[in-house]
This record gives sequence, C-alpha cells and structure tokens, in this order.
Amino acid sequence: MTAFQSFILKESRHILRDKRTMLILFGMPVVLMLLFGFAITTDVRNVRTVVVTAAMNPQTQRAVEALRTSEYFTLTAIAPTAEAAKEMIRRQKADIAIIFSAQGKQTAGIQVLIDGADPNMSQQWANYANGVIATALNNQQHSPSPAAAGSLASPTVSTRLLYNPQMRSAYNFVPAIMGMLLMLICAMMTSISIVREKERGTMEVMLASPVHPLMFIVGKLMPYLALAFAILCSILLLARFVLDVPIAGSFGMILAVSTLYIVLALALGLLISNVARTQLVALLMSAMVLLMPIVMLSGMLFPVESMPHVLQYVSAAIPPRYYIQAMRKLLIMGVGVESVTREIAILAAMASLLLTLALATFHKRLE
Repeated sequence: MTAFQSFILKESRHILRDKRTMLILFGMPVVLMLLFGFAITTDVRNVRTVVVTAAMNPQTQRAVEALRTSEYFTLTAIAPTAEAAKEMIRRQKADIAIIFSAQGKQTAGIQVLIDGADPNMSQQWANYANGVIATALNNQQHSPSPAAAGSLASPTVSTRLLYNPQMRSAYNFVPAIMGMLLMLICAMMTSISIVREKERGTMEVMLASPVHPLMFIVGKLMPYLALAFAILCSILLLARFVLDVPIAGSFGMILAVSTLYIVLALALGLLISNVARTQLVALLMSAMVLLMPIVMLSGMLFPVESMPHVLQYVSAAIPPRYYIQAMRKLLIMGVGVESVTREIAILAAMASLLLTLALATFHKRLE
C-alpha cells in the first residue's frame, strides 16, 4: 500500500468516526429534500371554510356539499349571519366565508369573504372556491330534468378580501419578518457570543470573578434584549410610515407579546450556547434549529394547513409560528387580547420550558 493510499484510508476513517461530519453529510441533504419537497408548496389544502345560508334550496345544497367533499376546503361551521362569519375570520377560526343569499327557491347571489392577510394564498383560495361552486352549479343546470334546470338561473359570485383589499404583500411579510429577525438576533447571536467566550478561554475567568455566574449571563443577554427592542421599534416604524401597513391593534399588547417572545428566544440561545463548544457548532445548530424551520415551517411563506400532517406536527413545536400568528391578528386585524390567548399561552409554556432547560444545563456545567 502506497503512502498516498494510506493517507486516503486514514482520512476516510477520520471522517467515518466523526459523527457530526457524518450527520451533516448525510442528514442535511435528507432534511433539505424533505423540507423543500413537502413544505414549499402553494397547493390549496384544508382551507377552513364557514358557510352562511339564508335558505336551503337545491342550488345551495349542491354547492355546500361540493365544498364539504372537496379536498381543498374543510367546512368548519355553518354561521347564522354574515357578521358572525366575519367574526370567525377575524378570530382566525376560519380562512374563508361563503355567503349564499336566497330569493324565493333560488340562490340570488354568492359572496366570498377571504382573509386577505396573505394576498397570494387568498387569491388562490378565491379561484378554487369559485371553481368548486361553478362546477356544482353547472352540474345542477345539466341535471336530467331540463325544466327544473332551466328555472334555476346562475347566481352571481362576488369576492371580497378582508383586512387587505389592496392585496399588498407587506401585510403578510411584516409580521413574518418580525418573528424571524427577533429569533435570529436573540438566539443565534446570543449563542455565538457566549461560545466565543469559551473559545477565548475567558469564560472561566469571568465565572470565577466575584460576579454571580447568573448575573454574568444576564449581563451578556441584556445588550441583545435592548437590540431586539430597537429592531422591533424600527420594524414597526418602517411598516407604519414607509410600507403603510396599519397597526390596528393595541401597541401595548404588541410589546407585551414581543417581550415574551424575546425572552423565549434568549432562553433558546442560552441553551444552544451550553451545548455547543465552538462558534462553528453554535452557528450550524442555530441554522438547522432556527433558520430553516422558521422559513419553511412557521407559516411565514407557506400555509401550514397545506403541509403534510407530519410537518404540521413539527410546525407545532416552532415558536415563530405562534408569534407570527399573534402579530398578524394584532397588527392587521386589530383584535383584542382574548383572540391571542392561545398563542400567548403556548409561547409562555415554551419560554418556561426553554428557560428551565437552559438554566439547568448551565448549572450542570458550573458543577
């Protein structure tokens, strides 16, 4: 065996023994293929639909049944009035409302109300809903009874976008950018900053100082906390005065939910810093744990309802998903605190869990 062959064999053994390298070489391509293959989708699936019927007639029954059996829509409720349907959309219990108005035994008109916070998906929802309804009504007209079919005139269908009638993409991306930037600044930069102290050998010196170790950690995190609030304020100012995105909800509630989210992100950054030994490892962990899931699975770009059920379960464990949902409700829809209690409760539980794990691993390292 030549020296060159021996060198190749030695290097191959080193690579095979390094579990982290093998995980990156084989694990990352598989994860990326699954994420890009299933999460990146603009297909319409499981759109939560509420129906308002003034009176049931053959046309209305056929249209409602078509929506119920369609693979694109999930019929969640039958609302008594149009205002009740709008309130369900406002509280994020439905994505689209279809209102059937009756005139005698015929359907006089159909109005489609859509949550326009995401203009791209809302336009697709409108097209799919119009297509399903039109197909159902055409089948009614081509029924075996020509006399009955001839007496039923085709109702007019009108579409209205709620909260974003101009279909501006900024309404969708401002809350998403807030969730992504706050998480990256607070978690990724914090973890790298603390790991940097380990690499330089100054971590032990600082921990041996008269300052309590936890006070040292809090001191390291405070600049990123202030930076996160500065970024939050700058985003809100740009959104309001440059992008002309309304701040319809309470500014105090926006700050309160954002503070909870920032604490969660700081706890996650501290947890990553306790596990990672080098800045490169911390950066890779942050990129894999934070960046890719935030972009792909948080609902930032692609609706969670259209993803496979497995990825929907994974998405349920991603904090930015709930923060982005809360910000869309507070910023765009102007709802009260009662409409974001679910998101606040989930973020609070996640923050408590991450903070407990981070402090536990930090104390273990001190011992």
